[in-house]
Amino acid sequence: VQLQASGGGLVQAGDSLGLSCVVFRNVGSPKAVGWFRQGPGKEREFVAAISWSGGSSMYADSVEGRFTISRDNGKNTVNLQMNSLEPEDTAVYYCAADWAGDTGLLQTRREGYDFWGQGTQVTVSS
Repeated sequence: VQLQASGGGLVQAGDSLGLSCVVFRNVGSPKAVGWFRQGPGKEREFVAAISWSGGSSMYADSVEGRFTISRDNGKNTVNLQMNSLEPEDTAVYYCAADWAGDTGLLQTRREGYDFWGQGTQVTVSS
């Protein structure tokens, strides 16, 4: 299983940016895919997660109402649309797959995810 995150870049405060995470797999499917981020000098933190079916999702309070996570069923892709970006959103964004967890249970802890992508940098200037 491999995950490939893309779409990062440099934007100004108030702008929008979309991230994508492609899940490469031979057999089986993850239970859910999550996005995390790690800002300069900070711990890696939960951003959003979505069930593989796309039926349920959840967000960190800091991004609720600004970010939207979605599933592209035909492309094994999970997208993160980020609107009204703030300098505090500057971080390396990682996608991760929960492969062994319970169906329908979305994890916010890093330990709940089994496979991680390489990360993509998002920089928001003021």
